[in-house]
Amino acid sequence: MASIRIRIRITNKRRKALVGMAFVAPWIIGFFIFALRPMIYSLYLSFQKVKVTPLGIKTDYVGWDNYKYAFVSDSTFIEKVLHYLREMALNVPIVVTFSLIIALLINQKIKMRGIFRTIFFLPVIITSGPVINELLSQGVTNIPNIESYSMFEMVKESLTPAVANPIMYLFKQIIMVLWFSGVQILIFLAGLQKVDHSLYEAARIDGASPWEAFWKLTLPMLMPLVLVNFIYTIVYISTFALNEIIIMIKDNMFNTTTGFGYATAVAWIYFVLIALVLAIWSLLIRTRKS
Repeated sequence: MASIRIRIRITNKRRKALVGMAFVAPWIIGFFIFALRPMIYSLYLSFQKVKVTPLGIKTDYVGWDNYKYAFVSDSTFIEKVLHYLREMALNVPIVVTFSLIIALLINQKIKMRGIFRTIFFLPVIITSGPVINELLSQGVTNIPNIESYSMFEMVKESLTPAVANPIMYLFKQIIMVLWFSGVQILIFLAGLQKVDHSLYEAARIDGASPWEAFWKLTLPMLMPLVLVNFIYTIVYISTFALNEIIIMIKDNMFNTTTGFGYATAVAWIYFVLIALVLAIWSLLIRTRKS
């Protein structure tokens, strides 16, 4: 009996897709095994009045009351959400732009390049909620007495408040910007090292300046990584241990007035908000790319 051979032709694009799926498969499997059930259970608790007793967890169905309380009765929640959105709109472009600039600088052939890369990545290694909290309490996350510098007065006098306030906020938070930029710098470095240098030589022969080469060659090739870094920065800042909304969720978990049900409702509202922010940023980046 003749054997039947089936040949499956795999294109290069499909092969790359399979390799990518192989890398993310452990995370997907782990999510379905360890994370999906707790997420569904937390969604269930967000519609309950939860009481933690010595005999276990007791629930009482309250419908959408927890969500209504967050938007109608809890004024601090709306205030923290608006503060989160304002900080996100300021911090994310600043962190990504700063990361790209630093990556371009340390990608040059300079002495002690490896040491500079280590210095910029060092905060990622030691970062944690307690460490940052201690640094904040000691006042080492901002430049001392920066508001007393004449530069601040010049910015206030020469620009409108809508423009001056973000600039002053940037200078106040400059050390935190450095702190959040380590991984993004490495991602941009990896992308820059994949760029074919013959393209720059051809552009230089055609008379293109370094500035033109950056806008016409470097940035378009790094745009997929720009999107990755935007998403990473949003998620990183949103899940940071000292984020005001996360602290609020923790405080409400065992609060006798609100309780665990309200905390899970706030967590789900925050989750949806982060998803919307990610979708908007991704849409903006893709629109500018096209």
